[in-house]
Amino acid sequence: MGMLTDVVFAPAVGPLKGVLWLARLIADQAERTLYDEGVIRAALLDLEQQLDAGTIDEAAYEAQETVLLARLKIARERMRSGL
Repeated sequence: MGMLTDVVFAPAVGPLKGVLWLARLIADQAERTLYDEGVIRAALLDLEQQLDAGTIDEAAYEAQETVLLARLKIARERMRSGL
């Protein structure tokens, strides 16, 4: 019976499964980029350059640095756990 329902509902469910697959693929890629140590290090360097150039103040620097360092910590934990 399962195969029959798959065939009957394929026109309606098929596109939905495709959209869900694509959403998972995009989410996985976004997560890999979010926790890419190289990307985070580059963002930290850029942030320091902005502070040195005077385009951001110390408070903004510290707030953004805190976020980036938290991401870096998670990235390293994920690397150790094999994710």
